[in-house]
Amino acid sequence: QRLTAAPMRGATDVVRHLLAVQSQDAPLAAWSLAMRSRSESYAAVLAEQAGLGFVRTHVLRPTWHHVAAEDLRWLQALTGPRIESGQAARHRALGLDTAAKDRALTTLGELLGGRNALTRREIQAEFAARGLPHGGEQMGHQLATAEVRAVICGGPPRGTEHTYLLVDEVIAHTPDDDLPTRDRPGAIRRIVHRFLSGHGPGDERDLLRWANIPLTESRAAMAELVEEGILESLTVRDEAGEEFILHADPTVRPRTTREHAAYLLPTFDEVTLTYARTGFPLARATLDRSRLIAEAGGGTVVIGGVDVGLWKRTVTGRKVSVTIHPERPLTEPERDAVDEAIARLTAFHE
Repeated sequence: QRLTAAPMRGATDVVRHLLAVQSQDAPLAAWSLAMRSRSESYAAVLAEQAGLGFVRTHVLRPTWHHVAAEDLRWLQALTGPRIESGQAARHRALGLDTAAKDRALTTLGELLGGRNALTRREIQAEFAARGLPHGGEQMGHQLATAEVRAVICGGPPRGTEHTYLLVDEVIAHTPDDDLPTRDRPGAIRRIVHRFLSGHGPGDERDLLRWANIPLTESRAAMAELVEEGILESLTVRDEAGEEFILHADPTVRPRTTREHAAYLLPTFDEVTLTYARTGFPLARATLDRSRLIAEAGGGTVVIGGVDVGLWKRTVTGRKVSVTIHPERPLTEPERDAVDEAIARLTAFHE
C-alpha cells in the first residue's frame, strides 16, 4: 500500500494505485494520501482534488470513497446496482419511490448544469423551494443515488464544505465505461486484479468486505488470474496455513526506502479497514477496536507493526492538538517515534 515504500508522485497516483480510498473523514483521507505520496500537505491534496484527477463519491459500498476520474463510471456500473438495491427498503420508508428519484435526478441536472458546483446545503434549499423531498436523510439518499448512477460526483471543495458536479460535464468518457454491461466477467477480473495489486496480499473475503462483489464471481476470477500467472498464491506458514493472493509482478512490491518507526493511521485508512481477518496485532489481545468504525478525527497508533493505542487530533486556527492514548506504557524510543509521526501530521496541516 506504499506506506513504507518510495512515495508516489501525487495523491491522484495513490488513489489510482489503490483503485478507491475510503474517505468519509475527508481531512484524514487526505492525510492517508499524503502519507503515500509527495503531495505531503492538505493544501496540495486538495489542489489535486480540485483539478478533478480524482473525485469523492459513494462507490463500492454505501460510503464515501476517493476514486480516479477514469475509473468512476465502470466502477459505478459494476457496484452501483448492488448498492442501490440494498437501500431499497430504506428508500421506501423515506418516500423515495422511482418517480421521486427520477425527479431528483432531473432537478440535479438543472441545478448543476454548466459546471455550477453547489454544496449539499444549497441543493437542499433548492429542493425545498421546489417542493421536493429534502429532509436530511431524504437528501442524503437522493444524492447518493445520483452518485452510484454516475450522474453526479464530488466537485472542488469550497472551504470546509464539499460540492457536487455533473459527471458528464467534468469527466471524460473512456472505452471501458460500459465494461460491466458489455463484459461482466472482464470487469470482475479487473476489480480483483486492481484490488490485489494495491491491497495484496489479501483474499476473497477482503475483497467481499471492500467492494461487496459476489463471492462466487470474485473467487472464480482470482482462480483464473492465479492460473494465468497474473496473481500468485502465498501460504502463510502458521498454525492455520492461511492462503493469500498478491500480484505476481515483483515491480509492484517496491523496495522499502523510508519506513518510519511509528504511524498515526486514520480510522478509515485502507490499511486499517480493508482486511477481514488480518491486521496489525494488538498490544493487548483483549482490545476492542470495533467502536472505531463510528469514529472520525483520529485512529490507531502503530509502532513496529503493532497497534499500541489510539490517537485523536483537533485543528483550531493555526494549532493542531494531538492526543495519544497508549494501551501499554511506551518506551522512550517509542515516544520519540510517536513525536516524529505527530511532526509529520502537523507538517501536513502546515
